[in-house]
Amino acid sequence: MKIYNTLTRKKEEFKPIVENEAKIYVCGPTVYNYIHIGNARPIVVFDTLRRYLLYKGFDVKFVSNFTDIDDKIINKAKDEGIPFREITEKYIDAYLEDCRGLNIFEEHTIHPKATEYIKNMVDFISGLEKEGAAYNVNGNVYFDISKANDYGILSKKNIDDLIAGARIEKGEEKKNPLDFALWKKKKEESEPAWPSPWGEGRPGWHIECSVMARSILGDTIDIHAGGEDLQFPHHENEIAQSETLTGKRFANYWMHNGMINVENRKMSKSLDNFFLVRDIAKEYDREIIRLWLISAHYRNPINFSKEVMEQTKNALERMYNAKEKLERLKETAREEGEYDQNLIDSVQKSKEDFEKAMEDDLNTADAIAALFDIVRLINTSIDENSSKNMVDEVYSVFMELADIMGLLFRSEDSDSLDNRVEELIAERNEARKNKDYQRADEIRDILKAEGIELKDTPTGVVWKKVD
Repeated sequence: MKIYNTLTRKKEEFKPIVENEAKIYVCGPTVYNYIHIGNARPIVVFDTLRRYLLYKGFDVKFVSNFTDIDDKIINKAKDEGIPFREITEKYIDAYLEDCRGLNIFEEHTIHPKATEYIKNMVDFISGLEKEGAAYNVNGNVYFDISKANDYGILSKKNIDDLIAGARIEKGEEKKNPLDFALWKKKKEESEPAWPSPWGEGRPGWHIECSVMARSILGDTIDIHAGGEDLQFPHHENEIAQSETLTGKRFANYWMHNGMINVENRKMSKSLDNFFLVRDIAKEYDREIIRLWLISAHYRNPINFSKEVMEQTKNALERMYNAKEKLERLKETAREEGEYDQNLIDSVQKSKEDFEKAMEDDLNTADAIAALFDIVRLINTSIDENSSKNMVDEVYSVFMELADIMGLLFRSEDSDSLDNRVEELIAERNEARKNKDYQRADEIRDILKAEGIELKDTPTGVVWKKVD
């Protein structure tokens, strides 16, 4: 498989450190709010990479962290007058709910929390201090970028230009404007803090990912991934501090997904075109969001619009219609029916096209096109006269490839529908009990969009499916 390595700016054959193993670290969310569609893209893209590597027989160790201590978290907790852990627990639960809807392989994901690795971070920073690459100023510890080899190697930024364009403000503690915080001293009594050789405080953002990746995956990992906006300074700083401490390459391959545009404009809060996954899910199932996110090559920008989502919704319906047709025929097809070898050959050719696309730097756009070639064959060349063996063979290939893309996982089975609705109703009841009326209303809207009507009664909530 070839991967475009941001470090070298070219496609390279993926050669893992250990044969048939893949150690992957993907930067996860800072849990102070619900995830938006920009956050969702790396989640879905690199879950698809993981699924394909599993399909190819790799033993995949997949880590995606939770940044659960950060200025944004502290400020939100202060604004709401609650402990910071209530903020992080709420949004971790919300993140996992969104991931379930996006069909992320959560049961095979390692989710370290930054606050679980504070001691490791203190040890890491102490090691950098011993190397002369970190310095303490009144309880704040900074990384000295002049001690790093090849700083800027990932982002390809001209560091001299960056330094020339930056300046140290009056009262600034840093020796160099590009030096970054490894440890931040406690500012006020109510602020969350942990003990350290430099006094009470908390880690900086960049050190968190370096330490969690190293603690779980080792000094060198196969693939480090995330959005392209993280190349600088976050990933650049991870490389600098990790390689300065260990003397080893931090990650052999760096993968970065492109950004999201809304109506062909860059998505940003300032433009008021900023969409949360759960807001979109009120109108479009999260599986539609997943298909949309992998409908373009991961390195290219992708556009969000009502028109695009409607097209994606229709595309997913065509896939489900093909699936349901095959499942119906699996029950009714006869052993002595027609077996069309040319059709089977065409399906196998589409499977080869699918794999060829995925092997070429995770080209999910072309892989989905191959999947739709099979949909077309199902619609035009399989019917009641087809043999059971042929239907079974086509169904097996179709569903195998759909599963790699994380699609077509929903069942019309009434029991699974009942369970899902009851789970959401239970969550809504809990939200109302906690006076989280916004979340309670969101759940009602989600179910309403799926044709589920809720009615509150003196004995509890009852629901029914409506047309």
